[in-house]
Amino acid sequence: MSEATRKAGANSRLPPEVNRILYVRNLPFKITSEEMYEIFGKFGAVYQIRLGNARDTRGTAFVVYEDIYDAKSAVDHLSGFNVGGRYLVVLYYQPSKFQRRIDAEEKKKELETLRRQVKAKKAAIAAAEGGGENEAS
Repeated sequence: MSEATRKAGANSRLPPEVNRILYVRNLPFKITSEEMYEIFGKFGAVYQIRLGNARDTRGTAFVVYEDIYDAKSAVDHLSGFNVGGRYLVVLYYQPSKFQRRIDAEEKKKELETLRRQVKAKKAAIAAAEGGGENEAS
């Protein structure tokens, strides 16, 4: 980014959700980090790229820029950009949303565990009651 553009941008206020970490979705599963650096590097110095490689994170990545204005430029230009027949979804990373998702998953697991425990207790009670009636006859 040129110094004149940076100074002009420094005077304008950025929205609060803008930061230098981007979350990218809908990536082709076969994309390499070199290709990612080639695509995202056009908008400024990239500090780091993390590609999702687990089953539930494939097709996603985090891109960290050195400068917030470069990140903004990348979001503006790459949202909807076609890569490998897929249209990219480029968003600013918002930790609160990710934490809410993690919390929801944890609560869901906890609820499932409690349901299993209740089901096991009901089965044990039914077996005890069923066994008591057979002995009385």
